[in-house]
Amino acid sequence: MLVSAIILFLVAFVPAILVYYTSAKGTENFKFILSFSGAYLFSITVIHILPEAVTESGNFKLAGIFVLLGYFLQMLIEYFSTGVEHGHIHLHDHDKGSKKYFIMLAMCVHGLLEGSLLMHPSHMHAEGDHNTLLIGLVLHKLPEAFALAAVLIGLMQTRISIFGWQLVFALASPLGLFISDYLSDQGILDGEGMGLLFALLAGNFLYISTTIFFESNPQHKFKANRLLMSLSGAVTAVIVEYVMG
Repeated sequence: MLVSAIILFLVAFVPAILVYYTSAKGTENFKFILSFSGAYLFSITVIHILPEAVTESGNFKLAGIFVLLGYFLQMLIEYFSTGVEHGHIHLHDHDKGSKKYFIMLAMCVHGLLEGSLLMHPSHMHAEGDHNTLLIGLVLHKLPEAFALAAVLIGLMQTRISIFGWQLVFALASPLGLFISDYLSDQGILDGEGMGLLFALLAGNFLYISTTIFFESNPQHKFKANRLLMSLSGAVTAVIVEYVMG
């Protein structure tokens, strides 16, 4: 679990350094990476997180309701985060000023929820399953962290402020992992509760991944290279799930 927490921290913080010193912001390659990560996240949600959520909760209808709650919760989070969690880096004037606090609050809530996905009770998933989810989060958090760093550079005046806020965001997912794992160990979060939490997160990820698809091709034109990247992400998710799972 500690290794997972360190990995989540690094993939959320290191991009701030890269963006700040190299200006590696929204390029066409960034859109291809988003297409791949969006497809991977969508696929892992469908073939892993959703089945696990339904199985653990033991209540198909209630799990479905929590998927819907997660979907619309993410829609609410996006209202405050301006879409940073799915790679949106366009900053408008109305995003400045006090808006930065809402962006950071939304991103930290999102990070806490993400981290809780990796709690690792032995009855719930094997080590291979855990690694599958970790890979999915890494692929999701990298473009997310790059996007947040680019936004923070537009919002903040000093390097200390930029790195300080990115540090807060980077700590959110490991904190979510430790909190959820502690609640599980103490018996506060039982199997049904974990299943419903996974259903909530499934709704989150369905919203994020489908939004990535729509935003990566706003003109709705056929682009073979982007389709290939998306298919590659989906195939990779299936391979990782069945080879490592």
